[in-house]
Amino acid sequence: MKIVRVLLAGIAGATVLAASTAVYTVSETEQAIITQFGKPVGEPVTTSGLKLKLPFIQDVNRIDRRVLEWDGNPSDMPTKDKLYISVDLFARWKITDPLQYFLRLRDERSAQSRLDDILGSETRNAVAKHELIEIIRTTKGRTPLRDTLLTDDELAQDIGALVPIQKGRALVEKEIFDAAAEKVRVFGIALLDIRFKRINYNESVRPKIYDRMVSERRQIAERFLSEGNGEAARIRGNRVRDLNKIQSEAYREVEEIRGVADATAADIYAQAYNKTVQSADFYEFTRTMQAYKDMISTGTTLVLSTDSDLFKFLKGMQVGMGKQDRSRPDSGGGMVRDLTTTSQQ
Repeated sequence: MKIVRVLLAGIAGATVLAASTAVYTVSETEQAIITQFGKPVGEPVTTSGLKLKLPFIQDVNRIDRRVLEWDGNPSDMPTKDKLYISVDLFARWKITDPLQYFLRLRDERSAQSRLDDILGSETRNAVAKHELIEIIRTTKGRTPLRDTLLTDDELAQDIGALVPIQKGRALVEKEIFDAAAEKVRVFGIALLDIRFKRINYNESVRPKIYDRMVSERRQIAERFLSEGNGEAARIRGNRVRDLNKIQSEAYREVEEIRGVADATAADIYAQAYNKTVQSADFYEFTRTMQAYKDMISTGTTLVLSTDSDLFKFLKGMQVGMGKQDRSRPDSGGGMVRDLTTTSQQ
């Protein structure tokens, strides 16, 4: 009885083991390839659920059916305008033909390695055919925002204008996608999307690029400063010109007023002193005395003709000399006094 029980237990255990190796499950995120002695048999299993296979001699090779990620390492490459840049790329892909994928690549590590080669090569080709501005810019018809303080002359110089592009980054990415998708299709892979993650200057040339950018900004700043200095000089010149004009006009107006005042004063004097002969003579005398006061000071020497109007009031006077008073009637009924100077003995 013991031998029978042992045999029955062995048969039951073998049956359970055979049943466990003959049944397998496929989840919604997987697809499977059944291999027999290492070679695929039958069609790929693409539906989820409980499946059967031959126990012991057949194996289940599970293949992911989800969208997978490829994230390449940054790579240095030259552009068409001979600038070395570091390009970081990423892509999304999916296994569409599991049998072809299994026969050619076997696992995801091999697929990632092959994508590295294909996408890296196509990226280099695309970058080498385009200038840096084409890889950085996205749209061709972009309108730049310009400072409202720019003058018409500065706008005419295209200050703040964008460099025109023919394609842009989106079309460059599409070129890489179209070329790489055709090559990875033979591996049972469908390339879904590809994008530039980061584009930067090569580490060795980055300081030179930054220095050149700083130099360009300084040149623009110097041009603005020179234009500002020129405008300031023009404003100062206009200020000086306007100030001189105002001063000259004010001086002219002052002289005109002064001239009118002098003329009015002279007219008043003329009207006041021309009423009689005596008033006219008195006016002549007072004006001559005022002229003496203005002309003569201490140590002044005058050389006058005896016929001079200024001398006629002096020629009959000498300080410290005797004077003989002679009076005679004038033609107008008045008295004219002659002062005859005599020398002291």
